[in-house]
Amino acid sequence: MRVLVTGASGLLGGSVARVLADRGDDVTVFQRRPAGLDGPAEVLGSLEDPRAVARAVSGQEAVVHLAARVSVSGPWDEYRRINIEGTRTLLAAARDAGASGMVFVSSPSVAHAGHSIAGGGAGPADPERARGNYARSKAAAEQLALAADSGGFRVAAIRPHIVWGPGDTQLVERVLARAAAGRLPLLDGGRALIDTSYLDNAVDGIVRCLDRLDAAHGRALVLTNGEPRPVGELIAEICRAGGVPVPVRSVPGWLARGAGSVIERVWDAAGSRGWVRDEPPMTRFLAEQLSTAHWFDQRTTREVLDWAPRIGIEEGYARLARHYEGKTWTR
Repeated sequence: MRVLVTGASGLLGGSVARVLADRGDDVTVFQRRPAGLDGPAEVLGSLEDPRAVARAVSGQEAVVHLAARVSVSGPWDEYRRINIEGTRTLLAAARDAGASGMVFVSSPSVAHAGHSIAGGGAGPADPERARGNYARSKAAAEQLALAADSGGFRVAAIRPHIVWGPGDTQLVERVLARAAAGRLPLLDGGRALIDTSYLDNAVDGIVRCLDRLDAAHGRALVLTNGEPRPVGELIAEICRAGGVPVPVRSVPGWLARGAGSVIERVWDAAGSRGWVRDEPPMTRFLAEQLSTAHWFDQRTTREVLDWAPRIGIEEGYARLARHYEGKTWTR
């Protein structure tokens, strides 16, 4: 089929585009800068530009929407314009172009109110209770996407949880950078159980959701490996793979959450004045993610998609270690 993939300059979006193209789909990618992919056609532009979006969706049969403003800090208006209004623009353009469906790639954070989730399902996206500007904006965008689901335009939301693997800059490289600088404490000893998604499994699940839109449309599905592990284990394995010291210092979760709230406010105020441009060392959202359990029942996802992950977490650790073998990791 003719498929548009947005956000293909990112690791997950680019990997989805490659898999679709390799299996014979006619793929077009849309993002602000060149994705460097062989095969797919490319349209450059922003979700904030309706004319660029219309060019990208012209002639497409389906859309996989991954493009988003992703960070743990930053002004609300940036998230609103890109994640919410950009999704609104894309939905309207896709319907006008005659596309038959969309896979909206979301996040479990849209339904996370800061407390532990142990074996839960995909709760409803809740912009009012979601933590942080990213999660709130993605929750509102997911609501828009699922509200557009109809018989002639099928929409499913899939929420890969904590995607990681070789080449990942969102989690792996951040863990390595902070651990190497001695700025990555374990909260409550790193005991909180979390589930994650190895990169290949996340890609496979998104592609499978596209293929199974008849069964998945109108739903939100959380996608993970289905192998909850202590967050300290994941951090340690990433550090060992990259050859940086494994964090051992522990900080109480309650203290990190409180400090994160204060740091976030100070950082945002400083950023609005142009004093800082990088991300804060801690936010309340990040502290909650590192100190509360969040793992999910995968039975519905696997049943609806008729799918199961093919790369176990141990094999994922091994692949990450091989990726860094013989390399000197530098920030």
